Amino acid sequence: MSWVKFTKKGIYCVPGKFYLDPWLPVKHAVISHGHADHARWGMRHYLCQDATKPILLHRIGADISVESMPYGAQRTINGVAVSFHPAGHLIGSSQIRLEYKGEVWVFSGDYKVKDDFLSTPFEAVKCHTFITESTFGLPIYKWLEENELQQQLHNWVTLNKENNRTSVFLGYSLGKAQRLMKLLNGLDQMYVHSAIDNINNAIDSAGISLPPTQRLESDFNKKDLEGKIVILPPALLGSKMLKRLPNAATAICSGWMQVRGNRRWQSVDAGFAVSDHADWDGLLNAVKSTEAEKVYVTHGSKATFSKYLNEIGIEAEEIVTEFGEEDDTAKDETNQSSI
Repeated sequence: MSWVKFTKKGIYCVPGKFYLDPWLPVKHAVISHGHADHARWGMRHYLCQDATKPILLHRIGADISVESMPYGAQRTINGVAVSFHPAGHLIGSSQIRLEYKGEVWVFSGDYKVKDDFLSTPFEAVKCHTFITESTFGLPIYKWLEENELQQQLHNWVTLNKENNRTSVFLGYSLGKAQRLMKLLNGLDQMYVHSAIDNINNAIDSAGISLPPTQRLESDFNKKDLEGKIVILPPALLGSKMLKRLPNAATAICSGWMQVRGNRRWQSVDAGFAVSDHADWDGLLNAVKSTEAEKVYVTHGSKATFSKYLNEIGIEAEEIVTEFGEEDDTAKDETNQSSI
């Protein structure tokens, strides 16, 4: 009988008596990263990687009970050895390794195998059973190398400047925004929405340096922003604030832009396939590198991905979770501070 169960509250470690990224309130939650579909309000106690702790305190509440550990450190909980290993999804994101009586399970959370030179790169962890996401688990998804993506973004900003336009990127406040900051660093002055600035401050409190930005205040001077770079949460697309920016050229940054571009570009000027998840090859390489005997596939294109794994001889099974697409958990903050 398996000692890890898939329950209505989340993925449950039976001997350890804790859940992995539970979606309903529980006593003990081990958290992979700070996105709201993985780290939710209502747990009595949280355990996460060190860089994720200030993010949880900021997003869930300063009064929560939360402990943290560095990558690679090990804690034994009711006989189960627990450790965090880099997932490369965003700063502090982790795979969670569990070992009990010589058997090893690894829960991937969300992950990306290509190095973004910001988050700690993905680490392959060998295990008997691997629980993988499959957000972009279709062969059509193949990301550019980081330097190619960076050149695309730089070319677009340069073109905008030549046309006296302000380059406005729309990306999630946690993860995508910091990735864009890294990709655009040094090109020009960058302004970020308060929701992003607050996340940046939380990350900074963990001792992690981010590229320099300026907080976009409500009384901003339009003249100061002309030809500059502005990063906003996607919830502000179509907002009064966006309309106030001088001669704005807008771009959505998401992995979905690789195939959904034509539809979503109707209201923006550009779309860039910037994703914090693994593409098809990345998912396959990650699964193979674990050498797992059994793979459970969570959110995303799980039917296609698990079917393909079985076809190539890796036993795989779909499971139902309440993890989802990248969320804009800063929606409330953006609504409160819309200008």
